Amino acid sequence: MSIEHDIQSKFRGEHHKIMVNLIYTYNWAMEKSKRFFEKADLTPQQFNILRILRGAAKPLSTLQIRQRMLDRMSDTSRIVDRLLKKELVQKGVCKGDRRLVDITISDKGSQLLLELDNYNEEMDAVLSAINEEEAKTLNHLLDKLRGSA
Repeated sequence: MSIEHDIQSKFRGEHHKIMVNLIYTYNWAMEKSKRFFEKADLTPQQFNILRILRGAAKPLSTLQIRQRMLDRMSDTSRIVDRLLKKELVQKGVCKGDRRLVDITISDKGSQLLLELDNYNEEMDAVLSAINEEEAKTLNHLLDKLRGSA
C-alpha cells in the first residue's frame, strides 16, 4: 500500500511525502517493536543504552553514552538511574577523573540482552519485504538525508 492510501492524504510534492512517510514509518516501526520492549520491561532508550554498554570495551560516562545514542535528546542521566534501580547497570567513580562517573552493564543487564537476542529473527521478520540490496540502498539514502553519507 502507498502512504497516500494508508493515511488518505495528498502531498505538496515528493519531499513533503518523504517527511510524512518517515514519521509514519517511525511510528509503525515503534508499534511493531513495542511488544519486544514490553517483554523486557524496557524503553527503547534503556535498550539502546544497554546495547551501547555491552559493546563498549571500557566503562563510559553519561556524556559518552549520549554521544552514541540513537535518541540524543533524551535525558541520559535519568535513563541510567532507572537502569541502576533495575540493577541492569553499575556506577563507579572514574579512575582517570574522580569528577566523572563510570557506567558499566551489570551481569543482570548482560543476561537480559542475551535473552532479547533470541528475538532478533522476530524483529528481522518485520523487514522481510526488503531484500539485502534494497536495505543497503535505503540505509545509504537515510544516511544521506541526515548528511552523514
